[in-house]
Amino acid sequence: MSITNMFQQHRANALAIIALVGACGAAQAAPASKAELAAWRETIARTPAPQGGCFHAAYPSTTWSAVACSVAPARPYIPRHGHGGFTVGNGNDYAAVSSTLTSAAIGSFPVVTGVKTEKGYGGRPNTYSLQLNSDFMSTAGCNGTSNPNSCQTWEQFVYSSSERAAFMQYWLINYGSKCPAGGGWSSYSGSCYKNSAAVSVPTIPVTQLGSLSVSATAVANGNDTLVMTTASDAYSTTGLDSVVYLATAWTGSEFNVVGDGGGSEAKFNKKSSITVGIALTDGSSAAPACVADDGTTGETNNLKLGKCTVAGGTTPSVSFIESN
Repeated sequence: MSITNMFQQHRANALAIIALVGACGAAQAAPASKAELAAWRETIARTPAPQGGCFHAAYPSTTWSAVACSVAPARPYIPRHGHGGFTVGNGNDYAAVSSTLTSAAIGSFPVVTGVKTEKGYGGRPNTYSLQLNSDFMSTAGCNGTSNPNSCQTWEQFVYSSSERAAFMQYWLINYGSKCPAGGGWSSYSGSCYKNSAAVSVPTIPVTQLGSLSVSATAVANGNDTLVMTTASDAYSTTGLDSVVYLATAWTGSEFNVVGDGGGSEAKFNKKSSITVGIALTDGSSAAPACVADDGTTGETNNLKLGKCTVAGGTTPSVSFIESN
């Protein structure tokens, strides 16, 4: 074989190897499927944070990395103050209610169709909150109240799109005109509220609602934990359960997309349809009750509730559609 032919053969071999390596690299870089991302989101939502603080994880890792916490917004995400009528919120919502104590809940949107826009207060686009809320409870958090017969505790696991943050907001409802000394409590209409540390989360366009979830976990004598997942990232923050003693009395869970605080409304475009799912961990395989008009948040949206269905088994859950 001549030198020229040898050179041409070596060049052809090299090009073939480069093409093969490129093909392998392309295969390795192929995006994850929806099923793979969904499985990862469920796994990381159930993966405990290693300690107190704020954390982040990115697909495909299921290991939390510590990040700096931020300050949650000084904005009340208010309790219901009446009945919201036909649209969702201000009491007009379903809650997943268990006959046993709830230790964890995950709220998600399994099916979202027709959602193109959402506007919050001031007509600002993509201004909404995701809230996974407990029921109103009687716990040791009300110790010291001037209204022992009417004080109730309440805990919200909140993502604020406008504040780019996820955090817990704790309430002492009807505690009295004077809030507990120290601890950062603020007064609101005879009630008291304060926030946990927040973890920074980007503003997620409402068109990506189907990839979002919020989970809540309560551990007696330990931490309460919020985990929020997006399409390929997860964010977590923790706070002491002893703020309102959620783990001792939690039996009802509300989850939805509503206005971003202060009793505001999230307004979706016409022909929007959202399926809401709430899955519980309550030490039981029995299906929870799906209780109408049992929502606790004062924020609303402009969607109307449809029929609610329940399921038991390894993951007791409720599911319902809301649309306009």
